[in-house]
Amino acid sequence: MSAPDAGVAAPARAVSDATIAVIGLGYVGLPLAVEFAKRQPVIGFDINPRRVAEPRAGEDLTLEVPPDELAAAVHLRCTADEADLDAADVYIVTTPTPIDAHKRPDLGPVLAACRSVGRHLAPGDVVVFESTVYPGATEEDCVPLLEQVSGLRFNVDFHVGYSPERINPGDREHRLPSIMKVTSGSTPATADFVDALYRSIVTAGTHRAPSIRVAEAAKVIENTQRDVNIALMNELAILFNRLGIDTEDVLRAAGTKWNFLPFRPGLVGGHCIGVDPYYLTHKAQAVGYHPEIILAGRRLNDSMGAYVAAQFVKGLAKQGLPVRGAHVLVLGLTFKENTPDLRNSRVIDVIRELEDYDIAVDVFDPWVDPAHALAEYGVRPIAQPEAGAYDGIIIAVAHREFRAMGVDGVRSFGVPGRHTLYDLKHVIGAHESDLRL
Repeated sequence: MSAPDAGVAAPARAVSDATIAVIGLGYVGLPLAVEFAKRQPVIGFDINPRRVAEPRAGEDLTLEVPPDELAAAVHLRCTADEADLDAADVYIVTTPTPIDAHKRPDLGPVLAACRSVGRHLAPGDVVVFESTVYPGATEEDCVPLLEQVSGLRFNVDFHVGYSPERINPGDREHRLPSIMKVTSGSTPATADFVDALYRSIVTAGTHRAPSIRVAEAAKVIENTQRDVNIALMNELAILFNRLGIDTEDVLRAAGTKWNFLPFRPGLVGGHCIGVDPYYLTHKAQAVGYHPEIILAGRRLNDSMGAYVAAQFVKGLAKQGLPVRGAHVLVLGLTFKENTPDLRNSRVIDVIRELEDYDIAVDVFDPWVDPAHALAEYGVRPIAQPEAGAYDGIIIAVAHREFRAMGVDGVRSFGVPGRHTLYDLKHVIGAHESDLRL
C-alpha cells in the first residue's frame, strides 16, 4: 500500500479512493462490508473461518444479508489472513463488546482488533470504531494501543473516528442504509472524512456529533433508555399480576394518550439492551458516581427469568399438575422473534430456573442452529415437539411460526385438557392462555 509521509494532519485520501477493511463479519460487520463493497474495494476480515467461508459461498447464516445483496457486493474479499489488511487504508472495527461473568465491560475483542490493525497501520490511515463502548474508551483505551503497536502518532500519522452501529437483527424494514448514522472524528478534518464515508452508503443521512465522546455516549444511552423503560413495564407487570389486572389491557388503555410510550414487559436480552447499560454504569462508577436508576433497572430485568419460572410453577400447582418431574415445552430460544440470534438470550434463565425445580424442559425453535445452541448454552433444541406430551408450555419468543399455529396448534403439544400454557409474548388471545406476562 502506498502511504503518504508521516506527519499528515488529516486523512490523506478521498472516500471514493479508500480501500476499506471491516474487522469482524458478524451481525454488524457483514452488512456494512457488503454495502461498501457495492461501490469500492472492501476487505472483510474475521478470525472465525466460518464467518469468512459463508460470504464466499454466497450465504449468511445470520440471515441479515440476503444472497442477492451478497452477489451485488462485487468488491468484497473475505479473509482470515491478517496479512491481507496491508492493502487497507481505512479500518472499521465491528467486533463485539460483551460483559464478563461479573457484568463488567470486556474490551478484549475490540483491543485484539486494535492489535491486528496496529500491525498494519500506515501514515494517513483512519480507524473507525462501531463497537459499543463507554464514553472515552476509543481515545483512552484503543488509541494508546494503536500507537503502541504501530509506532505511529495519533492525530499526526493516523486518525480515528467513532460511528456507533444501529443494526437491529431480524428487522427487514430498518436496515443499514435506512437508519440515520451518528459519526464523529478525532479532528475536524477526520470528522468530515468519516461523515462522508458513511454518507456514501446511508441514504437516511448522518448526524455529525461534536466529539467522539459524545458519539460514544449517545450510543450507550440509546439502549440504556430502552432498558430502563422496559424495567418499568416489568415492574408494572409484577404489580398488576398481584392486583389481578391484565397488564396488556392497562397498556392498551394508557396507550390511547398521544405521548404514552409503547414499551412492553418481557425478557431483556440481545447484544445491546441487556449489555450496554453496564458499560455506562462502569464509567459512572469509575468517576465516582453511583447510577441508581440504571442499575435498578438492570437488576429488575435480570431477575425476570426467575419471576417467569416461579409464576409458571404456581400455575402448574394451581391446576393440580405435578411440578417435580413435569415435562415442559419452551417455544423459542433466540433473544427476539424471527432471527437466529442467540446472543445474551434470557430465555435460558427461565430454562435454568425450571430445571432447578426438577422439571424436564424441551426447547423448540425453528430459527436456531442446534449446534450453535448447544455450544452457546448447552441446550439441544428438539426437531419437533410431540403432540399431547407436555404438562406445560411457555411461549417465550414470538416467532411467526408460533403465531401461525394459533392457540389450538400450541395447545396440541400439551396433555389434552391437563396442561398449563404461559404466553410471555402475547402470541395468542388474552383469554386463550392460562398465564400472561
